[in-house]
Amino acid sequence: MNGSTRNPTALPSRPVRQLVRGHAAADGAGVRLTRVIGGPQLPLLDPFLLLDHIRSDDPREYIGGFPSHPHRGFETVTYLLAGRVRHEDNAGHAGVIEPGGVQWMTAGRGVVHSEMPEQENGLLAGFQLWVNLPAAHKLMPPRYQEFDRRQVPEETRGDGARVRVVAGATARGTAGPVRELVTPALFLDVSLEAGGRLEEPLPEDWNAFVYVIEGSVAIAGTAVAAGSLAVLGEGGRAALEAAAASRLLLVAGRPIGEPVARMGPFVMNTEAELRQAFRDFQAGNF
Repeated sequence: MNGSTRNPTALPSRPVRQLVRGHAAADGAGVRLTRVIGGPQLPLLDPFLLLDHIRSDDPREYIGGFPSHPHRGFETVTYLLAGRVRHEDNAGHAGVIEPGGVQWMTAGRGVVHSEMPEQENGLLAGFQLWVNLPAAHKLMPPRYQEFDRRQVPEETRGDGARVRVVAGATARGTAGPVRELVTPALFLDVSLEAGGRLEEPLPEDWNAFVYVIEGSVAIAGTAVAAGSLAVLGEGGRAALEAAAASRLLLVAGRPIGEPVARMGPFVMNTEAELRQAFRDFQAGNF
């Protein structure tokens, strides 16, 4: 379970602490995206290091993909809404992420991988979230958790909400397929009908955000439009209401509370560890 078993409405509602609009960016081989976490407005929301939203039906904006590149010290979460992306790494692991599917990759001590669109036209849409690892686990062996759309459970609630549970568990007991996380987290894909509501308890010591994909939702009296991220303040539950049909991500995680030293694809605790990561990569030790 992700929080208290009390009636959610008895818990204090989390207000909006900060509203963030992402900024246009390019990464990989020229992939156009919107960076929401990891930019100047919100460099970090412990334990979340980055949130990128990709959405384009122009292949010139995504076809170059993300050729081979390294990672160390954190986890990458790829959640796809439309299109197909092929993943391959230097250890021989390969797979295709399709709409509604997720790959939760723990880079740990080091991975060199590529993420390339498996399409020449059409809509490509989805997210990449980076989740930090604590110092004691930054050099753990790499691992993957990959699940297709059929393996991600969905709750249909009586208050006009449908909830796809990717990681963690809801107050109603639905658990996502991503398990045994080093950094405990909750990742929900929520669809709300017009007038629909979601009441979901969250551990009070976890950081949490809502990213609105489509439509608009009200959170404790604050309107959050599509393309905006709401950092939630203190409280025991997220309370959302949609004026029109809407879709959003509700993500929460337990803060690590350690120093963060980051440069490009490496996230460590100190500058010395970053330099060692570059040396290990250049020496072919990933």
